[in-house]
Amino acid sequence: MKHPNLISIMIILLLTSSIVKAQDSLIEVQTPVENKLKLSGELLIDERFLLKDNNDWAWNENRLSLKLEKLITDNSKFYSEVWLRNIGLPNLTTSANLYNKGIVDPYNLEIREAYIQMFGFLTNNLDLKIGRQRIAWGTADKLNPTDNLNPYDLEDILDFGRHRGSDAINMNYYFSSDFSLQGVFIPFFQPVNLPVGIFANALNPPMNLPQGMVLKGTSDNLLMPMFNLEESSIAGLKFKGSASGIDFSLSYVWGRDGLPMATRNTFTPVDTLGGINIYSQLSFIRTHIIGADLVTSIEGVGLWAEAAVFAPEKDLIMTNDLSALYPLSPVAVTKDTLLLDRTKPFIKFIIGGDYNFCDGSYLNIQYLHGFIHEKGNVNLNDYFFIRYELKFFNEKLKIPIGGAFIVTDWNKIKDNYAFVLIPQVTYIATDDVEITLSTSIFDGKGENLFAKLKDYNMFMFKMKYSF
Repeated sequence: MKHPNLISIMIILLLTSSIVKAQDSLIEVQTPVENKLKLSGELLIDERFLLKDNNDWAWNENRLSLKLEKLITDNSKFYSEVWLRNIGLPNLTTSANLYNKGIVDPYNLEIREAYIQMFGFLTNNLDLKIGRQRIAWGTADKLNPTDNLNPYDLEDILDFGRHRGSDAINMNYYFSSDFSLQGVFIPFFQPVNLPVGIFANALNPPMNLPQGMVLKGTSDNLLMPMFNLEESSIAGLKFKGSASGIDFSLSYVWGRDGLPMATRNTFTPVDTLGGINIYSQLSFIRTHIIGADLVTSIEGVGLWAEAAVFAPEKDLIMTNDLSALYPLSPVAVTKDTLLLDRTKPFIKFIIGGDYNFCDGSYLNIQYLHGFIHEKGNVNLNDYFFIRYELKFFNEKLKIPIGGAFIVTDWNKIKDNYAFVLIPQVTYIATDDVEITLSTSIFDGKGENLFAKLKDYNMFMFKMKYSF
């Protein structure tokens, strides 16, 4: 199977680059250096294998990131970032797959960002950005409860905080150098993309079945919002300011949760021994999100705090249809469960700080209440993150040690906890080549996310070349 879109895009990129270079060389005397098309990027090699049994491969990624930037005029700029990737392992099941190069050697192309930015649009105080863009909100390190405009990119579950870009209209009005107002409109809803490979089921909620029932199979139907302005669009406002050494912001998002929730489950018997199949309908809930954050520094210690209030637009009710289990019942046998109450918003927040010591070492500590996939006050867990980094040989050798401790039930902590330990060694081989060796170790008890990864301890090798 051929990939005409991919080939066409690559040809266009190469031709565009060649034409721009030719044009720049012809008018080099007349065009300032900063107006040339700037090409930068990186090559990332990311390999991981499990630390058990046969050391199965857990991850294989070769990513070429290309960034193009050009100041078109003094008042406008073009920027784009494209990923060309060979990712995953061949999933071959029949000899017919050998004729499909996309299966034998899986790859993809992703446009992460591509936009035009105009400075002083209509008025000197207004900047306008149109196109696919990453709109990052929040002050914490990677984990940001207020960062809800772009969909999460959960492909790699160990890459916390990664988002995809969104097609958006993004305006910033500057009242002064210290105060501004940002307005964002995103016309098309984009759901979260879930983890792949061995982590594919990491975010799936536990299935608690009545005694005597055995789950044999599942299927589902995803209820996407209609692609119109009322159902699909997302909007946000953010007021940002700085006073007395404190940077702060207040924000509001009228959006949708990118992770779907089951709103109806239909139970169907498949044998006489209690075996059942479950068919689910999944919905994306409309949510109002009010956020606030701040960041400051006291005696060299960086401090930040961030919180977001999530208020569902309406009650979220899950209906379990058991009618097929009771065929003689004169009425439908259903059970409703209130998952989210619109009158009881839930709050996710994070606080943290960091410090650079005189010997060059670095410490970063954060406490998070409520992870990415958790919803509702009773379902928010506590996460403690710490990262300590030592540097040697003029910072050519770095030894970061990162970890996390998670508690899901403080009253029964012995059976409801998890911990993560990720020691690593990073060597700066040259000014543009970085090599990292690390391991990830998971353990715990209960149904929390990281406890479910305890069978996936792994060794990781990464090499990054920047240009």
